[in-house]
Amino acid sequence: MGAQGGANGQDTDLAFNNRLRLNLNVSFTGSDLLIVGLQSYNYGGGFGAAVGSLPGALGLGDPVFGTASNVALGTAPQFGLTDPQTLENRGSNNIALYKLLYVFPVDDRLTMFVGSNVEATDALGAIAPFASEGQGSISRFATTDNAVMRVSGGTSGTGLAAAAGAIWNLSDSVDLTAFYGSVNAPIVENQGLLGSPPTPLGAGIFGGSYVISSQLTAALSDTLKLRFNYANSYHQINILGTGLSSSDIGSVVFTPNAAQLATTGGNATLAVLNEGIRLNSFGTTLNWQMAPKVNLTLSSSYIFSDLVGVDASTNFLSWLVGVHFQDVFSEGNTAALIFGQPLSRVSIGGDAFDPEDSTPYHLEAYYNVRVSDGISITPGVFAVFNPEGNSSNDTTVTGVLRTTFTF
Repeated sequence: MGAQGGANGQDTDLAFNNRLRLNLNVSFTGSDLLIVGLQSYNYGGGFGAAVGSLPGALGLGDPVFGTASNVALGTAPQFGLTDPQTLENRGSNNIALYKLLYVFPVDDRLTMFVGSNVEATDALGAIAPFASEGQGSISRFATTDNAVMRVSGGTSGTGLAAAAGAIWNLSDSVDLTAFYGSVNAPIVENQGLLGSPPTPLGAGIFGGSYVISSQLTAALSDTLKLRFNYANSYHQINILGTGLSSSDIGSVVFTPNAAQLATTGGNATLAVLNEGIRLNSFGTTLNWQMAPKVNLTLSSSYIFSDLVGVDASTNFLSWLVGVHFQDVFSEGNTAALIFGQPLSRVSIGGDAFDPEDSTPYHLEAYYNVRVSDGISITPGVFAVFNPEGNSSNDTTVTGVLRTTFTF
């Protein structure tokens, strides 16, 4: 992986990253499934520093972790080496539990799931054929159907602390999925961002950050699928929890008053971050198989965000258009062209202000070569124009060569 452009206008060094995920699947009855997932990685980034991450190297990461950005890679975890539940730093390539989930049928049309470590995307599977971290898009921008699927109480990419929900097949062509997720359920006492130890996302099943997420999917025909997503969430700190923009951290920007600054020792960044936020997020995705081996995908997302203790609000918009090709040059090979607008501010209210002066745009192309049943190689490139909505940032171009081993 290598990149050029961004806030510093310099090329990055060639970097080699890895991510290992091992899922252990166990069934007790033949129709249920227990999933235990372990992962390790060497993607950088960390609390209070932007070191070791692609967005940080380009000067385009968020101000705290350095990993939320328009230019993030699809395989990179959202918070790098920082545990967002406790702000503790992990070591590179440390093995950690990222998924513990039990799925079981209730009847022919209703399936329930519950887990202590669950990612929102576990329940909300994609209909866009390029929305895959290992076989599809090389950027984080297009690894889910829409941005709403990544709103997960502030821990997208690392797993919610606890979640429970259901998948209800209303008919052969329509299904509804809904779940409740609590980010810090195992932690008893809520110390807040500035506590000792800190619990920036809260504590307890109902005492901290949470998300209520739903999804309705309809197969309008054999070749046409339509999906609607809605999420209602509260985050104890001022964060969207998507990882798709540097504005993901300190999402609603305002000028802190003297009392707010006093609680953080005059640190304006912490004063802005240390505010609860409520989100109402809407997304839609349409996938049309326009030819036997060609799919067209359209998607959009709109997020309403309001601070709880400050009269300030900001709305965010994202959209994309993608064309996906199957069996390109050889059976099993795929390719895609993707264009869209990364998540960015589009309106403000109250005491909020908008630090951005332009609209970012994303252009991506990749070719996934199936070497064997278990190995694929994906060369790809994506460019972001006006990254992070700032016209003074140079256009960022990132080239990636990804190798995926599946066992």
